[in-house]
Amino acid sequence: MGAGKTTIGRLLARRLGMTFVDSDHEIEARTGATIPWIFEIEGEASFRRREADVIRELTARQGIVLATGGGAVLDPGSRALLAGRGTVVYLRASVHSILLRTAHDRNRPLLQTADPRKKLEDLTAQREPLYREIADLVIDTGRPNVQSMVQTILDQIEALHAAHARKARITMNEHASISLDVDLGERSYPIVIGRGLLDDDVLLARHIGGGNAKVAIVTNTTVAPLYLDKVAAPLRAAGREVVEIVLPDGEAYKNWESLNLVFDALLAHKCDRKTTLVALGGGVIGDLTGYAAASYMRGVPFVQIPTTLLAQVDSSVGGKTGINHPLGKNMIGAFYQPRAVIADTATLDTLPARELSAGLAEVIKHGAILDAGFFDWIEHNIGKLVARDHAALAHAIARSCEIKADVVRRDEREGGLRAVLNFGHTFGHAIEAGMGYGVWLHGEAVGCGMVMAADLSRRLGLVDDAAVERIRTLVQAAGLPVVAPDLGAARWIELMEVDKKNEGGAIKFILLKPLGSPSIAGAPRDLLEATLAATVGPAAGAVPGAAA
Repeated sequence: MGAGKTTIGRLLARRLGMTFVDSDHEIEARTGATIPWIFEIEGEASFRRREADVIRELTARQGIVLATGGGAVLDPGSRALLAGRGTVVYLRASVHSILLRTAHDRNRPLLQTADPRKKLEDLTAQREPLYREIADLVIDTGRPNVQSMVQTILDQIEALHAAHARKARITMNEHASISLDVDLGERSYPIVIGRGLLDDDVLLARHIGGGNAKVAIVTNTTVAPLYLDKVAAPLRAAGREVVEIVLPDGEAYKNWESLNLVFDALLAHKCDRKTTLVALGGGVIGDLTGYAAASYMRGVPFVQIPTTLLAQVDSSVGGKTGINHPLGKNMIGAFYQPRAVIADTATLDTLPARELSAGLAEVIKHGAILDAGFFDWIEHNIGKLVARDHAALAHAIARSCEIKADVVRRDEREGGLRAVLNFGHTFGHAIEAGMGYGVWLHGEAVGCGMVMAADLSRRLGLVDDAAVERIRTLVQAAGLPVVAPDLGAARWIELMEVDKKNEGGAIKFILLKPLGSPSIAGAPRDLLEATLAATVGPAAGAVPGAAA
């Protein structure tokens, strides 16, 4: 509903040399009545029966691009026919976008209510799982360039056919890919999310690009045995020279020494400006490889292939690259965007439970600061996420990437808005530096940091006790610590004073006002110390756990 399917469908049909058919228009042509009239006189149930009959007939035809009404998926028979007889493309639009497109359209009977936004939110909650159930491709319609969107659909259809040869219908929960864009003008790039993407040689070759130029894959000692050959072998088979750079694993190695190991390998293999770097691993590898790409020969292309949940939902998107310094986390780096992000959700199958929980911290963060509805969804589905339910993880990754991509589009270099993505990070970075990098995982520190930031928000009168408890309960349910380590109040404040968000020596916090909306503010020393006293405790050991 209101996702632009008629416009995109017509263009797609023209590019494919097919006939475009809109099921709603077909119903109107056959009945001689408008959709609103049918709803008013016969009721929605009668309209849905007519719609199902038309879809049954149209899906039997060959050579057409069919645009269905938004509610067509409500009928199980229609869903089965759409899934079994064609390639289903779900054009996903936000409620805000749909409202803008349909504000003056009187031909949408379901939106003729006193509160169309609430109606749209209810319809989205009802229909979204059904769309994803049958979709082969999920395409975000937030970008303004329709021609670019059509090309993305064509590319994804080609990749889908090449990878699976249309042997069998593959359900959304397992193998459909979701394609999003980070819209930054000429530096825009795609995020492709799906299960089994590393098995798709065509997709890897297309996004890594570079013709016959060298490819340098940077990974670590944990990821290399699992996925290095899977990425390198098809590139070598295509005639590419592949340089393998395997670094030690862990946050403790996100430093100058590891960065120089990358430079040493690039120079030893005489890599030139056409070389593409590939970051194969989690957040440490992604940040470090991106910084190497930004610096080597003053900039070479790189591609992110994140293999942890934290990297897939956050660190691989947005172009923040860098390394740590003993006095502060991520204080040395550059803004440098990748050519593409390829997130294969199958890599999460081998992820340790502690790493999975660390990634869920960033998922929770996105809902807490910018999407209260998404936060609600996480609360209701945290059990599925912890259990690695494929459909739940795919939705969490896609929504997190949508939220971050939209923020990056509006504020690439953290001039203001992008800072809100650091909710929980002022406290979290202090934990990491104070305990020693790698003792707490980044996501564990952020999870605990969100509990602390929520407590400070309450003390400043920005949220109530219930909101703080919701944050704490959800963080704990994700398997993350909710009690901070006792670094001493003076040490805590000293560490927080070394933070990129600070201005004029004053500590800046990302707070909640209310849950689902951010606020950037300072805090009086007495309230900050009260938060530290309330959230720090001896139960927080060196290696955090959910029961901390």
